[in-house]
Amino acid sequence: MTNFYFPIILVVAANIIYHLSQKSIPQGVNPIVSTIVAYGVALIASIMLYPFFADGQTVVNQLKEINWSTYAVGVAIVGIEVGFLLAYRIGWNVSFGAIFSNATATILLIPLGLLFFKEKISLINIAGIVMCIAGLWMIIKK
Repeated sequence: MTNFYFPIILVVAANIIYHLSQKSIPQGVNPIVSTIVAYGVALIASIMLYPFFADGQTVVNQLKEINWSTYAVGVAIVGIEVGFLLAYRIGWNVSFGAIFSNATATILLIPLGLLFFKEKISLINIAGIVMCIAGLWMIIKK
């Protein structure tokens, strides 16, 4: 049971730290410099964690398995980092910015998941999607 929930708990905890920290970056800091420093720290943390996830394989062997998607994740990460920093700087609330962006992305990912990954959707899922859209509408209405 712990193994099933641990990754999601980790994501939620990291997400909270991420948004509170991102909202707290001083206005005068260049967004790209902030991103460079953040990913320098992430690189060091990743190097320190690698031995716990290595499964007996070398980094060189793992690098041979990398395809386009890892590079696309890197580009997306920069977009997410800079986008949130700029959104918070122009006045988005930390409580609404994250939920708005995540709910919108989720709604837009539904047809992509159906098309590219052959995911299935049920009536209860559709009801949730409708509530998600209604929630987004309520968030943007003041």
